[in-house]
Amino acid sequence: MIRKEAMKIILEIIDEEPIISANGFMSRDLFELKEKESNFYMIGSMGLASSIGLGVALKNPRKKIHIFDGDGNILMNLGSLVTIGSLKPKNFIHIIFDNKAHESTGGQPTNSKIIELEKIAKVAKFKTYKISKKQQIKKIFYKIKKENGPICILVKIEKSNVRSIRVDITPPNIKTRFMKSLKWMQ
Repeated sequence: MIRKEAMKIILEIIDEEPIISANGFMSRDLFELKEKESNFYMIGSMGLASSIGLGVALKNPRKKIHIFDGDGNILMNLGSLVTIGSLKPKNFIHIIFDNKAHESTGGQPTNSKIIELEKIAKVAKFKTYKISKKQQIKKIFYKIKKENGPICILVKIEKSNVRSIRVDITPPNIKTRFMKSLKWMQ
């Protein structure tokens, strides 16, 4: 399965809940599949989706906050897992799409082929799940609706040549509409 296929299934389940998505193809796929004001698309700032997601989760404790991250992105900011695990936000759901590559920048390999990211998350006190088949997605995502976080779901995917359209919203507008959507949701 490729990221876009997995993401499409996940988006059907989480629907309108807020999403912070990592930069690159991650945000492009989200933008093309389900553009909404409660999406925060990272433009640049590689590795910081989890840190931004933590701040949003702590400030909005009654809303489930989903972070769409890539293996390359989280490997650039592994320290965020320790901070998130120590603060234990119950509404934090970290979805890491792992294709063992920095796909957005040319497909350079990451170390996730050697290092098991879900084990790092588990040591950092996350509830962890690993998905390697499409048919597992719905089962796990419906299960976590009843669980408290922090939760880390590692979704094993393949690299792909499928390219989504670029996010055509300016960063200031992304921020403004995202913030307004959170106030409306409170």
